[in-house]
Amino acid sequence: MLRIFLLTFIFTFGLGMNVETQDRIYVDQYMPLRSELMVADPDGGNPRKLVPGLEIDYNVSFSYDGREVVFTSERSGSANIFRAQVDGTAVEQLTDSPAFDDQAALSPDNRSLAFVSSRGDGSTDIYIMDLDSHRIRNLTNAPGGDFRPSWSPDGQTIAFSSERGTGFPHQGFPGPAGKWEHTQAASIYLINTDGTGLRKIATDRNMTAGSPKWSSDGSKIVFYEMPVRDTFLARVVGGQASNIVSVDLTTGRRIVHASGPGLKVSPQFIAPDRIAYQTKTQRSGTLTFSSGAAGLPQDLANPSWSQDGTQVVYHAGQMETMHHYRNPLGTELLGTVEDPGFELVHASGWPAVSPDGRTIVVSERTGRAFQNDDRMALVMWDTDGTNPRRVYRDDVTVMGLEWSRDGHWLVFGAGGFFSQRTTKPSQIMLIKPDGSDVHAVTKGSANAGFPSWSSDGTQIVYRLWANNEQGEGLRIVDVATGESRVLTTGHDTLPHWSPSGDVIMFTRYASDRRFLYDEFDIYTIRVDGTDLKRLTDAEGNDAHSLWSPDGNYILWSSSRFGFKDESPLVINQAQPYAELFIMNADGSDQRPLTDNHYEEGTPAWLPAEYVKPRSDEGDPHG
Repeated sequence: MLRIFLLTFIFTFGLGMNVETQDRIYVDQYMPLRSELMVADPDGGNPRKLVPGLEIDYNVSFSYDGREVVFTSERSGSANIFRAQVDGTAVEQLTDSPAFDDQAALSPDNRSLAFVSSRGDGSTDIYIMDLDSHRIRNLTNAPGGDFRPSWSPDGQTIAFSSERGTGFPHQGFPGPAGKWEHTQAASIYLINTDGTGLRKIATDRNMTAGSPKWSSDGSKIVFYEMPVRDTFLARVVGGQASNIVSVDLTTGRRIVHASGPGLKVSPQFIAPDRIAYQTKTQRSGTLTFSSGAAGLPQDLANPSWSQDGTQVVYHAGQMETMHHYRNPLGTELLGTVEDPGFELVHASGWPAVSPDGRTIVVSERTGRAFQNDDRMALVMWDTDGTNPRRVYRDDVTVMGLEWSRDGHWLVFGAGGFFSQRTTKPSQIMLIKPDGSDVHAVTKGSANAGFPSWSSDGTQIVYRLWANNEQGEGLRIVDVATGESRVLTTGHDTLPHWSPSGDVIMFTRYASDRRFLYDEFDIYTIRVDGTDLKRLTDAEGNDAHSLWSPDGNYILWSSSRFGFKDESPLVINQAQPYAELFIMNADGSDQRPLTDNHYEEGTPAWLPAEYVKPRSDEGDPHG
């Protein structure tokens, strides 16, 4: 039988039951451990759990009459829309799609539902569901992400935010070149519910605007705005300044209701002359009012007030638990596509699977990113999620891990990474799996990282950085002599030697005249520096690529579908647009394996013949 991209094995239980075992893919997914819905007094006081259970629920909003709520839940697998009474009873699922459905809003007459979905081409559009027939239609249907729909009081118009026509800007905005992470340049739009009358009401291209809400008489829209260049740090660090602004739809008059320090988001009129909003930091949200009053900081996000302003709903738990170091190795990923063909599970810290399939090694995460012990040790686990043991510790970052093909050695980078790569050195290090014989194979003051072994174990390819934001390209070092030679001189990184040994895959940052901004794509090159090929060419970044063990397929992360939400609302994720993809080794048949609003990257591949049940599943061999 032809082997497509996974191996399938049949284990027979004593009772004669057959179970298929698929290739297991370990992926670092920025998922929360807790996200629960709360209802509270308008300033966040007296909070009560809205619906029971321990599901991942978020983005809740009131109906206009205040009797019901709609929210997103991953309780059925992918993100879908649910409805409940405000007392938490009568929970009802409204959408049932393997795509990403989110940010729902009920129409004033409770007969229609507007929501965001990726069910079209992977990017988000605004859809409308008739709640009687459950018929769904695409309202906006345009390239680029559309977010946060809000119904006018008469039910005839929807306000929303959109990044349409803005491309994939980087931190270097507004220039075409920049850094790895994307910024977001969204604006506020209005559209009639029949799809006509599209118009833009926030037009400053240097500012991003989001989360529009209507005044009770339908004459004004309130939203937040902030510089585009700050939207990356807003989702990772918090604290960047934003303004709360309203616009009169007849006269165009703008009023700034709140300005100055603090990231202010999710505004809403709760009276003709009073606006509520959230002040967001990396670890807390504070419900704040245009009068100057405020509640207490707490773990809350994306609040929505009732129309009379007497209650607020929000989700709690994500700020504390997003990408938490306690997320167990082997936890099932959230938000995968329908029938991905793999067992997709979580492993943080640049995981690498040993050639015999028994061991996975990671750079240890402690939950204290960029502090004195995060990513500074190597930890090995059995691939069933048991038997953790630390084999190496350093006083610098250790990452970019790979086993030699015979399993006798591990290679990794040790030194300064991320923002430190241009100012601090890093070396390529070798270590035996028992933690012995640690030594460097590179030397000098440059920053060497992300190594990968040749198939015969005599050479290692790595990327080099030396006082140059664009990088110095790829190098190949002879393990025996420590001598390096030049392979490329472009802005190249994340190399990976093919199992066949004749080709090296890597990520290159370059311009593309078709697109507004430069981008990262995946390339291959022969070991002698010839036959350069570009494998990905979609708009957006493609990176973190990995060969399948047989060399027939490639896994990687892509931002081509864009953001699933407004960037300043994202909680503690650098790349929430990064979805896991797979393609053939020649670049053909590219398809996603995930569809969610979580960051996925640095995959590791365990063939099915080595898969053992995870520690929480029991032993199929009895």
